[in-house]
Amino acid sequence: MTSTKEQAAISRLMGFLQEWDNASKAARSHMLDNFIKANQGKTGPELELEFSQGASLFLARLTSWLRLTYMYGMYLDQQLKSIGIFLSAASSHRYLIEFLEVGGVLTLLEILGLNQLKEEDKRESIKLLQLVANAGRKYKELICESYGVRSIAEFLANSKSEETQEQVQILLDSLGHGNPKYQNQVYKGLIALLPCTSPKAQQLSLQTLRTVQAIVGSAHPSIVDAVLGVLSSMHLEVQYEAIQLVKDLTAYEVRPALLKGLVELLKPPGKETARVKGKALEDPATLHLPEPLSVYVQQAAAAKTIGILAQESTKLAEEMIQLRVVHGLMCAMGNQDHTTCQRQASISLEYFVRTFPIVEEHVRKATGETLFQLFMRDAKTLYMNMDAVQVDILASNKVNIPGSLASPEGMPPMEEEGSTE
Repeated sequence: MTSTKEQAAISRLMGFLQEWDNASKAARSHMLDNFIKANQGKTGPELELEFSQGASLFLARLTSWLRLTYMYGMYLDQQLKSIGIFLSAASSHRYLIEFLEVGGVLTLLEILGLNQLKEEDKRESIKLLQLVANAGRKYKELICESYGVRSIAEFLANSKSEETQEQVQILLDSLGHGNPKYQNQVYKGLIALLPCTSPKAQQLSLQTLRTVQAIVGSAHPSIVDAVLGVLSSMHLEVQYEAIQLVKDLTAYEVRPALLKGLVELLKPPGKETARVKGKALEDPATLHLPEPLSVYVQQAAAAKTIGILAQESTKLAEEMIQLRVVHGLMCAMGNQDHTTCQRQASISLEYFVRTFPIVEEHVRKATGETLFQLFMRDAKTLYMNMDAVQVDILASNKVNIPGSLASPEGMPPMEEEGSTE
């Protein structure tokens, strides 16, 4: 037989549940406010004590109400925070199972895609998904099997709140760890995010990609164009993360394509740039100028990245010389439309000239002694001291260094073969 004390506790529980069942939406909202204030941070056993071993009965009511009303966004923040108290409680695995059995994951993912809902509500949904993912491998797989990666990635790209985006990054990072069955899905989802229009989403995706790339172990070919495309970002923090990822990728099988792509960015398609410029001049109201500007930003970032890679690895520098990086850097130095591009290309070329005697010989021959000495005196400010003829010399250079390279220590350089464009 139950004691009088136990009977009183059960009676209180039944009274609370009956009050909930009969309450209006506003009254339920007030009850949830009280529940959140009174139970934040409690463990599973403490919740059971609070509800006389019947906490699951209240959780079931909460999840039912959520599933019936989440599309309207009414009291959604309180509902999600209340469920979070159950899912985050220590020693409360049973609550997680009960929530998942009624389709909790699908509901949380659907919330992310509803335009009419508040950003704050979606952030709470992300936090609950974090709790699910952190419960173990099979729960991460459940999220991925529910097309979660796509929903989460799309939400990251479209979110307007940096705080929310940082929470999404935590979730994607969690899904990328300890999830061998779906880690490639997470990896490809992050790559697909790189062309999005949100700088913060790009930055966070690049950061997470560096971690997941090491877990996956091999680089997908699509990552090359994706990361090179991000170099056109006007945001330095995005460019920084892209350069760090490029450095990491030089250790993978995509290195030849990556280096080739970087060198090609030094010479953006002139005809396309001119065509876009022409359109802008014909009708200034169309504002087409940002397109060529982004091309020049990408050109400058490529020149900077090439210099960083060359200084970190002589082998990479030699490979890029074979790809005609010297020719490309000199062309970029002649781009009078973008001084940052001229400066970055000049700094990078200076390293090649000072490191490889064969490069010094070809650059000196192509530029002439006067321009070469001006370059060597101060590469960083060369762009401010050149005349039109010298700019044209750089922009129209035909430098080509074929064959096996001489070592940086000064072995005799190879004879130059016919210049090719």
